[in-house]
Amino acid sequence: MGWIVERIVHFEPGEFVKDGLGHFGFHLRDGRYCAISHEGHRAALVGDDGRLEELSAPFAYPMYADVLRDGSVIVSNFGDARLYRFDGRRRGELLVDGELLGLVDMGNCVVGADGSIWINEVRGGRIHHFQADGSLVHSVGGFGWIYDLRRGPDGRIYVLDSTNFAVRVVDPTTGEVAHVAGTGDSGYDGDGGPATEASFGGDETARFNGPISLAVDERGNLFVGDKFNHVVRMICRDSRVIETIAGRRTADPTRVNDSGERDPLRLNLPQISSMDYAEGRLYVPTDLAGDHGDLCVLRRV
Repeated sequence: MGWIVERIVHFEPGEFVKDGLGHFGFHLRDGRYCAISHEGHRAALVGDDGRLEELSAPFAYPMYADVLRDGSVIVSNFGDARLYRFDGRRRGELLVDGELLGLVDMGNCVVGADGSIWINEVRGGRIHHFQADGSLVHSVGGFGWIYDLRRGPDGRIYVLDSTNFAVRVVDPTTGEVAHVAGTGDSGYDGDGGPATEASFGGDETARFNGPISLAVDERGNLFVGDKFNHVVRMICRDSRVIETIAGRRTADPTRVNDSGERDPLRLNLPQISSMDYAEGRLYVPTDLAGDHGDLCVLRRV
């Protein structure tokens, strides 16, 4: 399995959607696409023709979007730990008030195979399981800061346990937590070997230390945005071997990528964040600092 750069979309400050994509955006399980502006406090569904259906709610740093079984879109908010549900009118209703439940913040909102909702608390280091109606089922703790949460094709919930430099997985039925990748120490080791013996990049002076983004494909392969090593690393589902598939160790935050670049290992990835996977393509934003920078689209070949 290999990868090429299919295209690079460059976003200037203030550009929300370009060429049908957002710098930060998520392909929903029903085929729709949702663009999110974290700092612009904005979310919208993007049609095939590029038209926007704005989602109306008092957003406070929206983070992630998914879709419930009834077709309702949900959007999580980091800033006030609230989860909104959107019906056909695209007006949001409060589904979960995390502040009332003692959540420090709210990261992703991932819909499970049974239609329930999983939410990660970034700084609180906990995962919360809710029914589709917003009622709390149970919580799982013991993690470091959790920067990303994704559902695999097997229904298990993958956790980026970032400040512990690890990837873990939760069995949604038993609640059991298993170790998938990472030694617990920062570094850049392990490519070509077992993912459990790999280290990820870190910076103790940074607010968001450790790997910062996670994605899963339809086969169960995992993709880790190794922010401080400026690379994307893939963990093979079958072999559990880890390898670098994009980026290089040196990165320049002031340089945009050449639109004609096709080699993923030559990409400039200063601050990988909020990766998205859909239909053989991995969408890699290069800059966490704001709604600008490059969106690199990698295609499996």
